[in-house]
Amino acid sequence: MSATQAALTQLLPLAGDTFDKNKVTPGILGFIVFAALALGVWALMKSMNRHMGRVDFEEAPEPGPATTPAPKPTA
Repeated sequence: MSATQAALTQLLPLAGDTFDKNKVTPGILGFIVFAALALGVWALMKSMNRHMGRVDFEEAPEPGPATTPAPKPTA
């Protein structure tokens, strides 16, 4: 018998008093679904970052007077 099995056989009866058999836990399926969602969000964020890096955006100049004033002559 390995050390892990020996520890489990000694500790499991102690957990029997506090363990609620009617309690539902997500288990391995919940972890797999959560991991898949996290991986999907990570991939989407990486793709969005790459696409935003490709955007070449130049701001339009501020609207100003239609004509520029002529420089004043210096005397």
